Amino acid sequence: MVKKYGRERAEMLAEYVVETGATVRACAAKFGVSKSTVHKDLSTRLRYINAPLYSQVKKILEINKSERHLRGGEATRRKYLKYKKKQGTVQ
Repeated sequence: MVKKYGRERAEMLAEYVVETGATVRACAAKFGVSKSTVHKDLSTRLRYINAPLYSQVKKILEINKSERHLRGGEATRRKYLKYKKKQGTVQ
């Protein structure tokens, strides 16, 4: 059985993800918990606590997962642009 604070946290995290479309990492940073905790709450615990909310969150997490390679590529592009500017090779 999920303890009361775990139940409340899972629902709070889920509502945030549904409202903002946030990633697990962003949600973890916002609430000051680990990515593992957020993932466990949203993918496992929430299913038994609030099934309708779980189905909404699951769709958002699947979208985030399908787009993560794009976010990673963009982060890498920004990293190397910053590096090139520091070296003076890009104007």
